[in-house]
Amino acid sequence: MSQADIKKLLVVDDSRVSRLMIRSLALAKHPQWIITEAASGEEALASVDSDTPNYCTMDINMPGLMGTDAAEQILAKHPGIRIAIFSANIQDAFQIRAAALGAKFVPKPITEKTVAQALDFLEENI
Repeated sequence: MSQADIKKLLVVDDSRVSRLMIRSLALAKHPQWIITEAASGEEALASVDSDTPNYCTMDINMPGLMGTDAAEQILAKHPGIRIAIFSANIQDAFQIRAAALGAKFVPKPITEKTVAQALDFLEENI
């Protein structure tokens, strides 16, 4: 396995269960990935600055900083990070904002299918 095969994924969600599900499904597909977690947008910003990931999954509705705002700040400093945004709130405004950021909007709940959609987007060659 080459160093290029080892990717870093940051999983951001205030729900511990959601983080664990995304982690386990991502590792089932990519056991060599290094996965870190954050429970808030603020934690995500600190994590990205200390150890920049290749990929990020981001929940929108979290206490404090909204996921879309955190994603915008992350991308402003680290435009190479690919972000998939998960949300149970499927209003057009959130989907449009995700698209404007260059992120993939993935509707919750977290399932094998939705995590596969997110991973497919994150791994796309652009």
